[in-house]
Amino acid sequence: MSAAEVVQNKPINWSKLFFMFLGPALFFTVYYSPPWPDAIDPLGVSFALSPEAKGALAVFLWAGIWWVFEVVPIGVTSLLIGTLQALFFIRPAREAFRAFMDPSVLFIFGSIVIGIVFTKTGLTRRLAYKMLKIVGERTSMIYLGCFFVTAFLTLFMAHTAVAATVYPLLLAIYSLYGEGDKVTKFGKGLFIGMAYVAGAGSIICLLGAARGMVALGFYKELMDTDITFFEYFYYNLPLGALMVVILWAFMMVFFKPEKATIPGLRKKVDELDKNMGPVTRNEILAGAIVLGVIAFMSLQSFIPALADYNKAAVLLVSTITFFIIKILDINDLEAIPWNIILLFAGAMSIGFCLWETGAAQWLAVNWLTIFQEAHWFVFVMGMTFFVLIMTNFIMNVAAIAISLPVALVVAPYLGVSGEVILFASLAAAGMPFLLLVGAAPNAIAYDSKQFTSGEFFKYGTIASAILMAMIGLFVMVVWPIMGMQVTLPAAG
Repeated sequence: MSAAEVVQNKPINWSKLFFMFLGPALFFTVYYSPPWPDAIDPLGVSFALSPEAKGALAVFLWAGIWWVFEVVPIGVTSLLIGTLQALFFIRPAREAFRAFMDPSVLFIFGSIVIGIVFTKTGLTRRLAYKMLKIVGERTSMIYLGCFFVTAFLTLFMAHTAVAATVYPLLLAIYSLYGEGDKVTKFGKGLFIGMAYVAGAGSIICLLGAARGMVALGFYKELMDTDITFFEYFYYNLPLGALMVVILWAFMMVFFKPEKATIPGLRKKVDELDKNMGPVTRNEILAGAIVLGVIAFMSLQSFIPALADYNKAAVLLVSTITFFIIKILDINDLEAIPWNIILLFAGAMSIGFCLWETGAAQWLAVNWLTIFQEAHWFVFVMGMTFFVLIMTNFIMNVAAIAISLPVALVVAPYLGVSGEVILFASLAAAGMPFLLLVGAAPNAIAYDSKQFTSGEFFKYGTIASAILMAMIGLFVMVVWPIMGMQVTLPAAG
């Protein structure tokens, strides 16, 4: 059968075709619609929606539809974002495409490279084997050990890379459970737990996910304040670590393993560990380089002379070094997931577009009318819930890019500091527990065939409620005790 015949016989995906046309239909409807009413803030000040701002909203709708339903590769949708801005004079081409090489995007590139290095050198496998030798054969401790390793690795590499690295190890562990491919509670807890914990761990350190640098990029641009690497880690560590422990307990309650132990696991792991041989030169060099970069970024919080060095430039030193010392080669460079990097670039571009055209401010003032009589805590949790829902439908980077500029504009009206909005939003964006499309680790875990999407949503609803409760506790009690300013001083 020829390629043409294969294409001809392939059934038409009517759903995808519908959303393919829905995106441009929404764009042209909004872009060519008559002027929209002004937004009026509580002080009576009007905010007009300029044609460029209306165009920014139109671009967001088209991109949002194509992002959510993956009509085309997500990176191609990102290219569409810059192209529409330039062709319809929403922003100059120089501005529209500048974000595609923003330092935040390059930081994401560098963090992905670290994940590739850790996987290629075998550091992740060695760490996992050591963990299993320590935790032994008890299934409750295997849960805890697997979740700890997953969370720990997200301190150094993107949670998507962590999930992809840990997943085959979990399959190997489950094969020793003695139930073949049969669906079990242990299997559900092992894989769902990995997906959830990858998200919880990824909020702790900037290397854990792209959303952190994207959010800090917006925060710096909009608030003219820089959040340091150490400060980011300081406020997120307690919440991320607490959620890892809570999720372990959650799995023990809802997916308590049928067997208390896995006989023979320790012997199998010992064989795998021995087969790896001694620690290699590349493992030592890779670990030393990454730890050196992390140490430098941490010291920027304490040594003024280091503060001005850009985080992306510092991280890219490690990328360049990996190629100089031959740990990576041209094949690794070509294997980098540029589709994902373009996604982050497009998210930055549409976020800045909404802000610079005034569309974000117009949305913010309209959103404000809902909360103009609300307590500040209600506002923070309302925005957090909004981000939590959005991040389950679109990539969390895109959710941050759309919601954070709006929230930072609304916050001063209610006496809320931008800092608490930033950290609460990042926590919610990092843990999409409801839908498989919310994060790559969710989809990776689903490939195990140990659970259905309905089960994932069912238990994710409970986990999301717990997450909201924990964020509320940190907003109201823990973060203020740690020194975070959550409310602004009263004027005058």
